[in-house]
Amino acid sequence: MRDAPASARLVEDFANTLDVYLDTDALTTPARLADWLRERGLLDRPRRVTAEDHALGLALRAGIRERLGSHVGDEPDAAVLAAADAALGRLTVCVTVHGAARPADGLPPVRQALARLAIAWNELVTTGEHVRLKRCAEHTCAEAFWDVSKNRSRRWCSMSVCGNRVKARRHSARQRGVGGA
Repeated sequence: MRDAPASARLVEDFANTLDVYLDTDALTTPARLADWLRERGLLDRPRRVTAEDHALGLALRAGIRERLGSHVGDEPDAAVLAAADAALGRLTVCVTVHGAARPADGLPPVRQALARLAIAWNELVTTGEHVRLKRCAEHTCAEAFWDVSKNRSRRWCSMSVCGNRVKARRHSARQRGVGGA
């Protein structure tokens, strides 16, 4: 089994700021986004997040979550992906001939922090490791997780919880179908 690289842990943590099961969102306000970025070391000190920066962060998160869902067979929403791509277009990144990437000079600190998230996602896509980062196929959960299975076939964040929920529903549906015939 392979441990998740730092870039995957960061992107997973970002995606999981939205908790579908508990119906909570850790990034409901610009101030909460600033706190989250600071707690992850992406901002050096408290900063003011504008409404526009907040919208960029939410669009980026939504797009990443859509892509993670596609790794378990969900059809991604093209409009959500387009909005995420538009947000990424506003987060300028510089790449060196050595392959290092960093936020572009002149970006405000909050945009630099968001650009670091974009760089982390890009590292996963570039290496092909993004397919190991998935959104739970149990839609009442939808938690992001790192697939440690050898053949990258895991579909649920937890087989004992989400996997069993899905299998129990399928079994129940089959039983109702048999009983009704």
